[in-house]
Amino acid sequence: MISFVDPLVTNYTVLDFQKKATAIIDEILASQKVPIVVGGTNYYIESLLWNILFDTKGESRGPAVVTEEWKAGLENLESEELHHRLSLVDPNMATRLHPHNKRKIIRSLQLFEQTGLPHSELLRRQHEEKGGGPLGGPLKYPNACIFWLHAEQAVLEVRLDQRVDEMMEAGLLEELQNFHRRYNQERVAENSQDYQQGVFQSIGFKEFHQFLVSEAQSPEEVRHQLLDQALQAFRTVTKRYARKQNKWVRNRFLRRPGTNVPPVFGLDVSDLSRWEESVWEPAAQVVESFLKGQKPPMEPLRLEPVPAKEKQSCQLCELCSRVIIGDREWRAPLKPRSHLSLLKKSQRSAPLPPPPAGKGCSSNSEAPAEKTGGGRRPVTPQAQPCA
Repeated sequence: MISFVDPLVTNYTVLDFQKKATAIIDEILASQKVPIVVGGTNYYIESLLWNILFDTKGESRGPAVVTEEWKAGLENLESEELHHRLSLVDPNMATRLHPHNKRKIIRSLQLFEQTGLPHSELLRRQHEEKGGGPLGGPLKYPNACIFWLHAEQAVLEVRLDQRVDEMMEAGLLEELQNFHRRYNQERVAENSQDYQQGVFQSIGFKEFHQFLVSEAQSPEEVRHQLLDQALQAFRTVTKRYARKQNKWVRNRFLRRPGTNVPPVFGLDVSDLSRWEESVWEPAAQVVESFLKGQKPPMEPLRLEPVPAKEKQSCQLCELCSRVIIGDREWRAPLKPRSHLSLLKKSQRSAPLPPPPAGKGCSSNSEAPAEKTGGGRRPVTPQAQPCA
């Protein structure tokens, strides 16, 4: 499954990937061979390991079939309109998703269209399945195992810088320019592109945007400067994404609530001169033991399950006009200077309560407030659900 989706396709979802990849995996298993999934987004890999999304066979509510035209129609709507639609058919899920998270909102609407059931209800049923947990249903393939290739952060960042250089030498810039022209340069130049859809989510397109739209419009010196800035941004986000991937493995695999977690074997690839003894040989021995149904010669990484997350809800801070996801985040100390500044301003401008009958007004009276970590949030206005 390499280069099988046209870059201009913007409505390819994890559901589409799961359906295609699962069919290939099942075909490989049927031929008595071992499927190996390499690389990719961890979120998509999760959809192959666990029954995270319901199989919609037998649950269709009728002739409604999710077509490319149907998905394209949703892509053309604003995020707020999509969130409103979701709140009508699945208010529970709407309170958990940020109103601007267009991709996930469309995914929930797609599940409802396919099954006739709210996404939140499908998740509830999955969690109650035997072997299920707070983050999904049971394992699809009980004999699966995971190899996590990790390296020291300093070593990894040097390799990532080298990787960017190699990509440039292999024609990255020409590929970006060709795609840019194909996509429609005028539309991109007018900032009408959506970097939350399709190939624009890939690292590289956002970072090179200013350079691409300057093509044949700016002096050579300016374009060189824009290219240097793009490369620097590209290196930065690549390293940030690598850290995010490591964090994902720890949080979603090693700390996953429940017992339905395949063993994760860590392989340190910091020293490539020791690849044979540190990586290849241990991995081969683990695979061989799995195929024979024996205990592997090395221990998997220790699981550190944590309690299930608190209820995820979407709330609005009326002072900052910020939407906050998660009850824990909402109750956390509100430390940003912008919030504290607005908080103090609102307290100063709050009307003083009338003095008790027969008594004067105290010079230090202020609007009732409650402590909230790093600041004091007025009791009113209360946080309002964003759905």
